[in-house]
Amino acid sequence: MDDTDGKLPESLLPYDEWTETALRQVMVRALTHASEHGLPGGHHFYVTFRTDHPNTVIPKRMRAQFPTEMTIVLQHQFWDLAVDEAADEFHVGLSFGGVPTMIHVPLGAITAFADPEVRFGLQFRPVMPVAAAMPEEPEPQAAAPPALQSEPEAPGEEQPQVVSLDAFRRRSPPKE
Repeated sequence: MDDTDGKLPESLLPYDEWTETALRQVMVRALTHASEHGLPGGHHFYVTFRTDHPNTVIPKRMRAQFPTEMTIVLQHQFWDLAVDEAADEFHVGLSFGGVPTMIHVPLGAITAFADPEVRFGLQFRPVMPVAAAMPEEPEPQAAAPPALQSEPEAPGEEQPQVVSLDAFRRRSPPKE
């Protein structure tokens, strides 16, 4: 490779896109596995996504509280987790402030995925469609959620709903 000016030649192949697509598939497989078999051992997922993605369906009050991005935790209290690759989304039932809610998240809206149990994490560039209006979603119904996929929280113990992923990001070694 003749690299006389210290810069690598620009690739004519979209390696960055291919790599991100492959890593998104790792996340999709993890979510699919959890939807079919539950979460084994202490595994749990943090999923950060763009709330301003036009195909994200969350309650209006959550969109007002998190206008651009939010993180959900899939650990103890969630239900009906399913990945629909044909629709390019996953949906899951969660409780927000004691109100059971079903949310729909486009796979392209996901910006980070982590499993802190094994210190595994991925970051993605969101795939935002060009100029589309945000769908209006109905307010959640107060119906009780179906059976939980994991044990419930201990009484009086409050689980965080939004978590910073900074502790799970890999940092480059300090420069000397």
